[in-house]
Amino acid sequence: MGLFRRNKNIKKPVIRQIINLVPRWMIESCAKKYRSDKGCSKYKTYDQFVALTYGQLNKCYTLNDISTGIGVSETFIGDLGLAQSPARSTMSDGNKKRDWKVFESLYYRLLKHYERILKSESQRNIIKEIKDQNIKLIDSTTISLCLNMFDWAKFRTAKGGLKIHTCWDDNLQIPDLVNITEAKIHDRYGIGQLVFSKGTIVVEDRAYFDFTLMLHRIQAENIFVTRIKTNTVYKSIQELDLPDAEDQDIIKDEIIVLNSNKAIETGISEQKLRLVHVYKQDENKVIEIITNNLEWSARTIADLYKKRWDIELFFKAMKQNLQIKTFLGTSENAVKSQIYIALISYLLIELINRTISKKTKSFSNLVEKIRICLVYYLSLDYVCNQVGDGAKKNKTRTKIKIQF
Repeated sequence: MGLFRRNKNIKKPVIRQIINLVPRWMIESCAKKYRSDKGCSKYKTYDQFVALTYGQLNKCYTLNDISTGIGVSETFIGDLGLAQSPARSTMSDGNKKRDWKVFESLYYRLLKHYERILKSESQRNIIKEIKDQNIKLIDSTTISLCLNMFDWAKFRTAKGGLKIHTCWDDNLQIPDLVNITEAKIHDRYGIGQLVFSKGTIVVEDRAYFDFTLMLHRIQAENIFVTRIKTNTVYKSIQELDLPDAEDQDIIKDEIIVLNSNKAIETGISEQKLRLVHVYKQDENKVIEIITNNLEWSARTIADLYKKRWDIELFFKAMKQNLQIKTFLGTSENAVKSQIYIALISYLLIELINRTISKKTKSFSNLVEKIRICLVYYLSLDYVCNQVGDGAKKNKTRTKIKIQF
């Protein structure tokens, strides 16, 4: 069987072990809910999930790559739980016709299934003053597309694109809300849920700076931390003292009220707000962070806004290590299915990283190890903790005499 030789202790390839982290009953339940297997005799939801997951983890750029990779061995096909390897045309039809919402539903159910483990093994940076608080980071990333091929993804006159609007849960260190829209949709309207349960801290960039939204969050007893827009009109009513010997990057801390005509019209002018001025040495500029919390230290507010880097790193990891920039189909259904499979793949790799990996904590490094070993019959523990651990000798090598 060549490459697909079995290890006496492991009867499944690495890709199947990863797929098995998604309970089969969960896939079947989502398929039943969206009737995604209706009229399908061969290429069912499970088959599409396996094919697209293989494409993500093996970084396949075409459907032919997936078909060839899965179909290289009958043993491998069987060990993936498939009756046959999928043909390119079959996968193309599935991507076009099978409702992407089945994979969206699978992602959220999987997130709920592993919520406790993900939270307990989270390696998040804890801010002492608010260590038990619920923190949400909100942002979006744009992916450029060719408008001639993706005519549904309108952006500009001659350019297409889509936005992945994301709400990142700081406790889970993974997105708990994702919405995919045309790139022309403003960040402010990209996620339906922008007001959360009482006590939630919401951290975001100034694209979400909106008087009405701020007022709704105050009424819901949410705490927002965001950047103020440069043209915002406000009045300073009190300047707060700063520590003498520490937090030298905090330039100014003040209590303000917004007093523009629009602020008065919306009613936000009646609320006292906090404005913290922080010097960013790497960019040699001062950023102004606004919040409705008047009690925390300026350091806490600055560190909260700095947490936005976590969601930026997530977008970077997705774009560099998974397939969300090159798509296997041009329909909206195909694109969204592929993105949600990428999110599921990210969740599964994070789960492996937090629970199995003892040495490799870099997401990119672990993805590369998995990609190299994807079709080998090795345990996940071996892949995570022994592959790449220095040079190895071939202990069974026999000497060959060469005669001249």
